[in-house]
Amino acid sequence: MGYGFGGLLLVVGLVLALAVTDRVNGIDLTMVGWIMAIVGAVLIVLTAMTWGRRGARSVETTTHSDGSQTVSERRTDI
Repeated sequence: MGYGFGGLLLVVGLVLALAVTDRVNGIDLTMVGWIMAIVGAVLIVLTAMTWGRRGARSVETTTHSDGSQTVSERRTDI
């Protein structure tokens, strides 16, 4: 999901909560808007927290005396 979907939920939620004055029978659009805005904000925060935790990756190629090569891949997860 990520930043795009979180931003979409946040914007649509704030529009519903603050700008829409129409009424739908049995549905409180203001409350639906606030819920969408909160979920969008939480999704953006969670994406920001997990985005940097992907870790680093390093690849090392060793060439031996007989001409063969060995590739070592190392991943560091935080």
